[in-house]
Amino acid sequence: MIKSELVQVISNRNPHLFLRDVENIVNAMLEEISEALAQGNRVELRGFGAFSVKNRPARTGRNPRTGEAVEVEEKWVPFFKTGKDLRERLNADNRA
Repeated sequence: MIKSELVQVISNRNPHLFLRDVENIVNAMLEEISEALAQGNRVELRGFGAFSVKNRPARTGRNPRTGEAVEVEEKWVPFFKTGKDLRERLNADNRA
């Protein structure tokens, strides 16, 4: 599912809301999550999961084409850990 499909589904389930309002809400939510992660904070959505940021230290990597050693800089990457409810739903016996 892509963002525009998510907006459409939410709009269809809530006909009293305008499509542009739903789109603004989804965009605002994603922007707030992004901003919190950029500041190094953790975002927890109970039952769904938690977003956080992890550090990957600098290391020596390899160019897959040439095998040449290359230095890979330190970086921060987003990380998502599923919540209990989501994990149980994904692993339900009746999953098709």
